[in-house]
Amino acid sequence: MRVGWVYDRAFLRHRTPRGHPESPRRLEALVAGLAEAGLLGRMTPLTFSPAPREVLAWVHEPAYVELVRLACEQDMGFLGSRDTPIGPESEPAARLAAGGVLAACDEIAKGRIDRAFCAVRPPGHHAEPDRAGGFCLFNHAALAAERLRRTHGLPRVAIIDWDVHHGQGTQRIFEHRRDVLYVSLHQDPETLYPGTGRASERGTGPGEGFTLNVPMPAGAGDGEYRGAFADRVLPAVEAFAPAAVVISAGFDAAAADGTADIRLTPDCFGWMTRAVAEVADRHGCGRIVSVLEGGYEPASLARCATAHVAALLGESFA
Repeated sequence: MRVGWVYDRAFLRHRTPRGHPESPRRLEALVAGLAEAGLLGRMTPLTFSPAPREVLAWVHEPAYVELVRLACEQDMGFLGSRDTPIGPESEPAARLAAGGVLAACDEIAKGRIDRAFCAVRPPGHHAEPDRAGGFCLFNHAALAAERLRRTHGLPRVAIIDWDVHHGQGTQRIFEHRRDVLYVSLHQDPETLYPGTGRASERGTGPGEGFTLNVPMPAGAGDGEYRGAFADRVLPAVEAFAPAAVVISAGFDAAAADGTADIRLTPDCFGWMTRAVAEVADRHGCGRIVSVLEGGYEPASLARCATAHVAALLGESFA
């Protein structure tokens, strides 16, 4: 498979306080892990530039996009909540990350690559139309779906989010729409941030039935996730028949990640990737844009991302 690679050392310039889980070390470890596994050279590096602010306004309120710029320029310290630190380099890094995701969508839509992995930070799926939170400034996965729909005219895009935390930002952006299916597996919201993502949340108005939340109990492992994927996720995505799939690829559901209480192995992330790829092959010419979300123990993140990228490439990883 032709897999694009989105990464820039400028993503490391988004600085967080010492001890904060969302640190530049995450990406450094991920890149080192992919290089050690011999996978970096198997992907095609993509060129990209910062996302225009008017394009960010496709999924965010224009006033919010401007707020992010001003708050970072003025070094206000945090935005939305204290768990989302910012500095002067945060908005440029987030805009460049969004631009990388847009470039991946363009290359896939034009058939120059089949799939892409976007190793970006800060993450995005908690960013709502009008607010930051959960370490996130701009919602890259939502922007990817909108790019594929608005610019390239793909009729249906599925977003599959397996970060251990529910992506309430992505859900809020698309919950009223029928052209984007949002599916999330995450730890039970009664026990974990952000407290949203109950099974009863199914979308609103014309979008009802196009949001699928699959809360998982604390302590769930590979078997429970494979079962949920087979019984609920894959049938829903098959029925939707997406022309492309966006993966919110969080790796904080790994057993070695202390952020939550889910116990997945790297192999499970590889298995889920292959399952998604089979659906994408049947309905969307294999089009997949994978966007990094969480994963806060660097060594674990590297192992899980390596299994994921190997599966995107059509390989197995032990």
